[in-house]
Parts: sequence; C-alpha cells; structure tokens
Amino acid sequence: MNDPHVLDYLIKFYPILLYIFAMLAFALTTLVISHFAQPRYPEPEKLSVYECGAEPFSDARMPFPVRYYIFAMLFVIFDVEVIFLYPWAVVFTKIGVIGLIEMLIFIGLFVVAYVYAWRKGALEWD
Repeated sequence: MNDPHVLDYLIKFYPILLYIFAMLAFALTTLVISHFAQPRYPEPEKLSVYECGAEPFSDARMPFPVRYYIFAMLFVIFDVEVIFLYPWAVVFTKIGVIGLIEMLIFIGLFVVAYVYAWRKGALEWD
C-alpha cells in the first residue's frame, strides 16, 4: 500500500463498493420492514396444505418419472445454445469466416445431441 498508484487504482472502485453496500442495505431494510409490517392472522385455512387451488389427493413426495427431468434438462441445454447465438450474431461481421465455421461446428454438435435424444425417445411425452 506504499505505492500511490495502488491507492489511485483502489479509489476507482469506490463507487462499486458503495453500490454493493447500498444494495445490501436496501435489501436488508426491505426484509426487516416487511417482517414487522406484515399482517399476521393465523387461521386454519391459511395454515392448511394448498396445491394449485385444489386439495391435495396424495403425498407430495411421490417420485416423478425420470423422463420429466430429462425433458427439462434438454430444454435448458438447447436454451443455453440460443443464448450463445446472440453474442455471436452481434460480432459476426468482425469474426468473419472463421467465426462462422466455429459456430457451424457448435450447432452441429447440438444437432447430433438432438438427434441422439430424439432416437432414444427422450423427447416423447407419454
């Protein structure tokens, strides 16, 4: 810390540190105020089990078929692929043909994974 350049460098990050403290203070203040300001009327109807507007008819801990989880994972994977396409499209004119070839390889890998999942029946909703 004896170097004056280090102090100048740290001073540049002061607004970020101030923003983090302000954000934390706002979050904590909001939580504390909502805790004390909320109305509390514990009635049997409010404390009963409620599931999507209907009375539950079985145990909530019953196992789901693995097919639902696989379907959800595939959705997330292909959604992430689309997220990677946006930055590529923004800088496409700067990266040229090499970037196009790299993206074609990237999309090709996802097409292979999609065909594999399709043939295995992971996309069937029975």
